[in-house]
Amino acid sequence: MQNENAERARARPLAVEDRQAMIIDAVIPLLLEYGRGVTSKQIAEAAGIAEGTIFRAFGDKETLVQAAIEKYLDPEPLRNALRAIDPSLPLEHKVRAILYLLRERFHSVMRIMATIGAERPPVPQVRHHFVEIISQILAPELHELNWPPERVAHILRLISFSSAFPALNDGVEFGIDELTRIVLVGIVGEYDVVTPERDTPTDTATVTPAAASSATPTPAS
Repeated sequence: MQNENAERARARPLAVEDRQAMIIDAVIPLLLEYGRGVTSKQIAEAAGIAEGTIFRAFGDKETLVQAAIEKYLDPEPLRNALRAIDPSLPLEHKVRAILYLLRERFHSVMRIMATIGAERPPVPQVRHHFVEIISQILAPELHELNWPPERVAHILRLISFSSAFPALNDGVEFGIDELTRIVLVGIVGEYDVVTPERDTPTDTATVTPAAASSATPTPAS
């Protein structure tokens, strides 16, 4: 009896949505390797189905490709991963986790854009959700931050985005620990501003970095 039930379960056809999801999962790695040039035969072999099943499920190959790209670029998995960061962790650990997840996201986007080109389906980018998530993660330290949370969120996005593209930095790569230190400390950190004496030359070649920084406004708390 148990064997009969197992046979029936294997023979039961998948629902349309389940079959589509299975095919999409199979085509994503192919897109990363072959781009839009992937063939329906390659897709069918990867999914373990007949080519005709692809067209019954999606109508045509391009519709399938667009659906796969949309799933790959869906920002919700990133948001869920960020929501899983424990706000009670030390600030350094939280910033490191945020930077890691953001940079992995940008790496992923870069990978698929390199194979499919600039044309892609519109993916909703609800930026305020991202800001809200970052604000919740950093809530225990809000009083210590030099910028409001929406600015901090933008800074984290900016740094992780630029670090995901080594070509933008003359091929110089930064590790996650380095990026975390840049965010938390900057290139100097806390230091006392030294005001030069009146008779100190003001030529830019002789002004010390500390003196030069005295003319630079600091971020508002």
